[in-house]
Amino acid sequence: MNLRFSKMHGIGNDFVVLDGRHSPLKLTAQTIRAMAHRRTGIGFDQLLSVEPARNPSSAFYYGIWNADGSPSGQCGNGLRCVAAWLHRAGALALGERLQLESPSGVVSILLLAANRVAVDMGEPCFSTDAILLNPLSEKNPYTLEVDGERLSVNLVSMGNPHAVLIVDALQSPALDRMGSAITRHPDFPEGINTGFVQKLDRTRLRLRVHERGAGWTLACGSGACAAMAVLRRLNEVSAHVQISLPGGNLHIDWPGPGHTLWMTGPATFVFDGQWLHTPAKVKAPTHPAHQTTPSAVP
Repeated sequence: MNLRFSKMHGIGNDFVVLDGRHSPLKLTAQTIRAMAHRRTGIGFDQLLSVEPARNPSSAFYYGIWNADGSPSGQCGNGLRCVAAWLHRAGALALGERLQLESPSGVVSILLLAANRVAVDMGEPCFSTDAILLNPLSEKNPYTLEVDGERLSVNLVSMGNPHAVLIVDALQSPALDRMGSAITRHPDFPEGINTGFVQKLDRTRLRLRVHERGAGWTLACGSGACAAMAVLRRLNEVSAHVQISLPGGNLHIDWPGPGHTLWMTGPATFVFDGQWLHTPAKVKAPTHPAHQTTPSAVP
């Protein structure tokens, strides 16, 4: 299997981008896991494909797969990288706004500079129907039992499901245990992204995210959007917020219900290469994305 790829990252959340605009990509979960392995493969949190649009209103479609080979519905940091990749490929001009089709629907991107992108992530959805195993439970925040402890989690969808917990500090060792436990909790049949957010003031937040299918990551764009949306809904923050993650900062803008949410941040090229490997069976590691757990936010 010979695949040309670009390695990119958005504040440490890293990706491999594949060009499927002219010929179909035939990817198996086994191949994706082999490529994602950080010792024997390329290494990434998610794999992104750029393909012809299915929706005539969009310029391109982009697919998203986690490091364990499972599909994902949305990825904010990845979307910015797709925009920068399209610019380098000559398909997106500086200052141009473009519609792209994601697995969870149509989104808009605005290229502010070659390495800085604003993306319209849609309106946050606080309905529990698509997130909980028991859709009859409409309480949000939702009470979740983890290892005998009852936790209050705020549920929100940004095209993918998020559980947001508001905490006083991000350095607690208990968060390392809870992140994995919540992400894989049986109340969430498709798994969930778990974010721990600390409020510094009405315009600044700090965040750590344990992503389904990837583990602890240096940054999660949709997780940053989810955290801001939860606190905005509670009137704890203003309409313009900076969120600090272990890999860097993102800016989130959301006036409130009835409006879409915009995220702005960088996108960085790392290197280009060619995947030549014919993978043997590779077992997905517990934390395929990173060998260490990022616990501090700059």
